[in-house]
Amino acid sequence: MRASVHRDGDRAKLFTRRAAMLGAGKVVLVSALAARMYYLQIIEGDKYKTLADENRISLRLLPPPRGRIVDRFGAPMAINQQNFRVLLVSEQTRDVGATLDMLGEIIPLTDFDRQRVVREIRRKRSFMPVTVRENLTWEDMARIHVNAPDLPGIIIDEGLARAYPHGDDAAHVLGYVAAVSEAELTDDPLLDLPGARIGKGGIEREFDLALRGRGGNSQVEVNALGRVIRELSREEGDPGAEIQLTLDVRLQEFASRQIGEESGSCIVMDVHTGEVLAYAAQPSYDPNAFNRGLTPDEWKALVSNPKAPLSNKPISGQYAPGSTFKMVVALAALEAGVIRPEQTVYCPGHMSLGSARFHCWKKHGHGAMNMTEAIKNSCDVYFYEIAKRLGVDRIADMGRRFSFGEPTGLGLAGERSGTMPTRAWKQAALGQPWHQGETLIAGIGQGYVLATPMQLAVMTARLANGGFAVNPVVTRHVPKGREIQERPPQKAPDLGISRASLQIVQNGMWEVVNAPGGTARKARLPEGLGEMAGKTGTAQVRRITKAERDAGVTKNEDLPWERRDHALFVCYAPYDAPRYAVAVVIEHGGGGSTVAAPIASAVMAETLRLDPSRKVPDSPVAGGEAPDTVGSGAAVAPEKEV
Repeated sequence: MRASVHRDGDRAKLFTRRAAMLGAGKVVLVSALAARMYYLQIIEGDKYKTLADENRISLRLLPPPRGRIVDRFGAPMAINQQNFRVLLVSEQTRDVGATLDMLGEIIPLTDFDRQRVVREIRRKRSFMPVTVRENLTWEDMARIHVNAPDLPGIIIDEGLARAYPHGDDAAHVLGYVAAVSEAELTDDPLLDLPGARIGKGGIEREFDLALRGRGGNSQVEVNALGRVIRELSREEGDPGAEIQLTLDVRLQEFASRQIGEESGSCIVMDVHTGEVLAYAAQPSYDPNAFNRGLTPDEWKALVSNPKAPLSNKPISGQYAPGSTFKMVVALAALEAGVIRPEQTVYCPGHMSLGSARFHCWKKHGHGAMNMTEAIKNSCDVYFYEIAKRLGVDRIADMGRRFSFGEPTGLGLAGERSGTMPTRAWKQAALGQPWHQGETLIAGIGQGYVLATPMQLAVMTARLANGGFAVNPVVTRHVPKGREIQERPPQKAPDLGISRASLQIVQNGMWEVVNAPGGTARKARLPEGLGEMAGKTGTAQVRRITKAERDAGVTKNEDLPWERRDHALFVCYAPYDAPRYAVAVVIEHGGGGSTVAAPIASAVMAETLRLDPSRKVPDSPVAGGEAPDTVGSGAAVAPEKEV
């Protein structure tokens, strides 16, 4: 019995020790748990509170509205319109293809749309929305909302889309916006947003950063599935800057209509300030189509059109200036003293140089011509002769003073410099010596001489304003990254040409339009609008062979369109107080007097009607010296022929 009692006592002691050890263990565990809870909730509390908020709160970037582009009077030329679009977040759907199939049963989706979406999903992070379709109708949106439970990853979004109210009338100067390509991505987060657009041409490209603006942000509360519960805060961004152009949208539309179905350009420029009032090119394209995305068929139609609607002809089209260049040759001859204005050159219809014969456009010739008469009648033989006396280098020196051979500085991408050839230029470019016959051809604006329509407008403005080197401008602003600043007034230098020489050329241009026998007499302005001075030009695009000349096959109507001459006309008005210059180039249009001159005359008349003030500033250009009577363009009209 004693043994039994002893064993019971031992068991009690053993249980007591185990209980104590177990209790001690529990105390240690509870203490460790308490310490861990203290550490997490007190010491690390702020950290985990932030992490929890970040899981609950989503910070979203808000795209700012793109800045408007307006004309000189504030009329909108590029705006933003409400745009409903459908987006896809790839991480929220198990099968992108199946989701697109279901969506395609609700709204039309082309194979091109599907391929683009898949390509963008691969390029972007999985949580970034990808645009599937834009410009949805209200009915499209309603159908998608009704079927939302069966469309995982699909989001309906409302944004802004770029719109061009005047369609193709100003496409080449405005440019367009389009989706951002992979090569154009930068560290700007705005470019990753659904529906992001970037300027791809014209003003949209030149001022792209300023037009984008600065993005805002929105804090929204989301649930575990990513669905927005409520918006907690919102900070709006800064809208893009508004860019004001020097264009008059009324004149822009009028000039485009005047070109009509032809392929060509029309520039209207203020001869004192350099402001471009019209910048028309036809055929054109609809920039709205680039914003929504061109279909393959639409793109093919644009690039296969022989009249090149995508070409920015006013600054990238290069043409032989033809007879419009003769004023430059005349000034070079007068300034060099190789001929006096009253001295005559006899034109029998051709000129021989060695074994070569250079023909005048008038088969039987003009007879004896002085300089004013040669400009009025556009006598080729007269200008062959003075070009031979001058040499090509002195012609080129005068040409460069009138913007030939270098960009005008307009500031739009794609501007070309044309060609103002010299002996050194040919040797460097072609590795060949210069020939005297090439000088004769350059004297009538053919051969290697090439110019853009904008250069022709600048030439005319400098002739009209008294010889001041005014440059063209198309905006009232200058881009400075995301900012803009007001464009300072021009300080155009004097070209150093005598006023007497300018007066001779101005008189010749007056006779072209107003004197009997002038090559553009039919282009006179309507009564009450004053008088206009101008010069026709017809530039060959091929060499006329002797056989063709003998057979009489030289008329443009006898040739295919692409082999016909270019038609050109430059002018300024009012003659007694010059204010505006107009340059028109019609590709393969035929004669300058029959095709280009009527267009230029109509555009000039409309320009004067829209701006009846027609008052010459105190000085021809800001910062320039006030010219004398001749330099201002107010030359005394010559006696009219009876």
